[in-house]
Amino acid sequence: MFETATNYSANRPSKMIKQRKQKGSERRDTQTTKTSADAGIRKWLFRLNLLFGVVIVLFVAALVTRSFNRSSSNASGVPVESPTVGPIPSRYDADRAFGYLEQLCAIGRRPSGSEGMQEQQTLLTKFFEERDAVVSMQTFQIRHPEDGSNVEMANLIARWNPESEKRFLFCAHYDTLPFPEQDPVNPRGYFVGANDGASGTAALMELANQFKDLPANIGVDIVLFDGEEFVFDSSRDDFFLGSTFFAKKYAATEDVVPYRAGILLDMVGDKELKLYYEKNSLRYAREVARGVWSVAARLGVTAFTPRSRHEILDDHLPLNQIAKIPTIDIIDFDYPRPGFGAPRYWHTEQDVPANCSGKSMTAVVWVVHQWLLQEGAQ
Repeated sequence: MFETATNYSANRPSKMIKQRKQKGSERRDTQTTKTSADAGIRKWLFRLNLLFGVVIVLFVAALVTRSFNRSSSNASGVPVESPTVGPIPSRYDADRAFGYLEQLCAIGRRPSGSEGMQEQQTLLTKFFEERDAVVSMQTFQIRHPEDGSNVEMANLIARWNPESEKRFLFCAHYDTLPFPEQDPVNPRGYFVGANDGASGTAALMELANQFKDLPANIGVDIVLFDGEEFVFDSSRDDFFLGSTFFAKKYAATEDVVPYRAGILLDMVGDKELKLYYEKNSLRYAREVARGVWSVAARLGVTAFTPRSRHEILDDHLPLNQIAKIPTIDIIDFDYPRPGFGAPRYWHTEQDVPANCSGKSMTAVVWVVHQWLLQEGAQ
């Protein structure tokens, strides 16, 4: 996924300079001296005002930084998890969810077509089948963007209550970027994608644990997309390969039971979790977004902030545009936090389990599970 760029016009009000003709012969020397003195005074006053403004800005910035450090660090300065997720019911197990994330990352790199991806597919197939899902692999091939060789890809689909007419889609991508291309030190280094890849998958694994008492009238499909970012050159290579293939197959199938709504989980493991409305989600599936954030408010999960921030290009776009499934993207793109000088872990070697939180993932699982039960009861 990536954020769309917005161009801002730099229109500045032109200065209106009024020129007045002066009769030089009639201006007295004393008036000239007074005018010069006044101009000098105004110049120094302007400088003092400017200096005062800079001091105020620096003072406010220092207070904000101090307040932020107090809220996000302990006494030793080590970042702590966000307090915005609150107590979570015990059926949503943060340690268990984090264990899933660690298990996926322990495989290592998991880009499309790799041995790591194949190992992950075997692990996840067994996992979902043990939780009574009907599991299938939706396979397709692409040409490798670097050498032209064939690459085998597969979306993993796990289904509960497949005969139900009231169906919902939960999804994530489970491939990882080939390299940490945003890393300032080693952009061709080793990338395990703890938050960007593993967190959405691990959250859906934890969600699957909640389906042991899923009402019989509610059908759920968990779909893990391959090829979300099988990208070696972002100016050349295609994103969202798995979700696009899934959306086209869905749209071309005449007897498919339509999904009532879809939820994409991406980058939901940030320790400092803060989830805003994503702008494309509001554009295509406003009622779904409002419903999920309303449930979060009812549960007291204030990590869900009811205002928009980023416009993200992600797997939910093919689902909305091609398959016409109203789907939202739940994503914390500010990883770990916004702000000038803040670190950036996205697509870097710092996207590791140590920078993620099981509590964040289970807070999201709690909200979307309760939303599912609410929607299924209607």
